[in-house]
This record gives sequence, C-alpha cells and structure tokens, in this order.
Amino acid sequence: MTLDLNLLVSLDALLQERSVTRAAQRLGLSQPTLSTALARLRRHFGDELLTRVGNAYELTPLAERLSENTTEALNWTDRVFRTRADFDPATAEHEFTLVLSDCQLPTFGRTLADLVSEAAPGVRLRFRHSTEAFVQRAHDNLRTVDALVLPQGLLAQLPSLDLFQDRWVCVAAADTSEGGVTSVTELAGRPWVLPFFHPTVILPSLRRLRDHGIEPRVEITTEGFLAVPHLIAGTDRLSLVPERITHHFDNTSGMVVLDLAIELGVLVETLWWHPMHERDPAHTWLRRTAALAGRLLATDTARAQHPR
Repeated sequence: MTLDLNLLVSLDALLQERSVTRAAQRLGLSQPTLSTALARLRRHFGDELLTRVGNAYELTPLAERLSENTTEALNWTDRVFRTRADFDPATAEHEFTLVLSDCQLPTFGRTLADLVSEAAPGVRLRFRHSTEAFVQRAHDNLRTVDALVLPQGLLAQLPSLDLFQDRWVCVAAADTSEGGVTSVTELAGRPWVLPFFHPTVILPSLRRLRDHGIEPRVEITTEGFLAVPHLIAGTDRLSLVPERITHHFDNTSGMVVLDLAIELGVLVETLWWHPMHERDPAHTWLRRTAALAGRLLATDTARAQHPR
C-alpha cells in the first residue's frame, strides 16, 4: 500500500477529533472523502483505529499510541518544507520552539521575545515548560524542538552556548526566618521544597549542600520555581532558586533570601540544541539573538548592582 502525506494529515485529524464528521470539517473535506481515508488507514495498520461506543467513537490501543506521534510527525514535515537556503528575519514567517523553566520566562524569555518582535515581525516563539522527563532524554527530545535552556553541567556532548550567569540562593518565609539561617543543623533539620529534585538530575546548588554534609529533608518537589513562594509561605520550609527570579516574586509573598555561610555556587544558564540544527540559517539567527538576549540580561544586572 502506497501512503502519502495527505493520509498522515487525515490520521492526525481523526485521532484528535475522534469523529469522521468533525475531522472532515476541520480539514475542509467531505465526509465520504475522509471515510475513504480512514478505510485506507485501517487496512494499512490492520486495526479499526476508531471504534463506536454508544453515540461516540473511542481510540483503539494502537490509535492511542499513534496519537502520540502523528502531531509531532506533521510538525517535522512542516519544518522540512519551511527550510530555506537563507533566512531573512525581516520577511521570514517562522516559528521557533524553546524549552525552558518557568523562572526563565520573565527574564530571558521576555528579553528574547522583545528582540524577536523588533527584528522579525513574522517570527513566532513557542515556549514549552521544561520537565524532568524532557531533560532525562534531552539528546532525543532536542530533535523535536529548536533549543533547551538549562544550567551548564546538566548535559554533555551537545552543542551549546552560555547565555548569562546567575547564582543560587536559599529562600524562606520571612516570618519564620528572623536573623537568617546559618547553622548546618538547622538547614538539615527544616523541611525543603526542591524544584526538579531527582536522583539523576542534580542541581549544582544541591551538590554544594551535600558537600557541606547537608542532606535536605525534602517535603515537596515541583517542576517549577514560580510556585515556591506559595509553597513556603507561612511554613518553616526552605527552597533553592536562582537569585534573578526572586526580583519577580510578588512583593506580598513574604519571602526572604537567607544569608548563608555556605556559597551555593554560580548558575550559568545555557542554550542547548541538537547537532542537526547546526548549519540551519534560521537556527543560526536564533542562536545569535539568544546570545544578545543573554548579554542584555547580564548588562542590566551589572547596572543594578553597580549604579552610577
């Protein structure tokens, strides 16, 4: 059986809509045309794909597995046909997908978005949330996006570009931390909220604590930093966050940065990408723009720390 890209489009619509009628409307096709496509797909896969249950259709187990890949396959097909020999940001119609943590959106994400909007009005940015699962399989997952922003030291054997520096700080609720926390005993004894806490993805700040004999008593884990103030407010919990993001926390959060005797280390935010993007003119422009965004953030930080 000879397949074509039109069948992939039909398959994606059918799996998303779970209805021949709605899928046909979505694609602007007649219902008989899409019914014929469904019949061809059923023959190819040897599976019903859609089965009627009462007045609705449900996906078969095979169709459930296919649904995880069809949209991604269409996105890659679209990327192939949008590839050009050069890239003119002033006239280009393009979309870049970047994966980053929530704490990078108000800082690096906003700065990058402003630069892109000014130089490339037809270029769109899609920001996806960084997760433990994505990072653990970054070498494979970077095939499906343009770039990942992640601290230096967590990945290897991938092309990368250092963007800007930050530092790790320990935060707590102000009403439970008068005078700060300095003793190793208290740091080890209080409960912690640790973003991205996993045995195989260890943040450098956590390594520093362990180097000083402190094994945090983890009470809450989360895949994000912006929720930290809500999770520690009114409690004796501690957390580790990049210092830069503390300036974006709500003034009413009641959160303070503790002055510790332990240095938690420098954080170097880095742009990572798959080698397949290395010679793509559009991606080259994205990397240059990301580097400029990083320099602007660093300059703004230096001005804030050393005002004239």
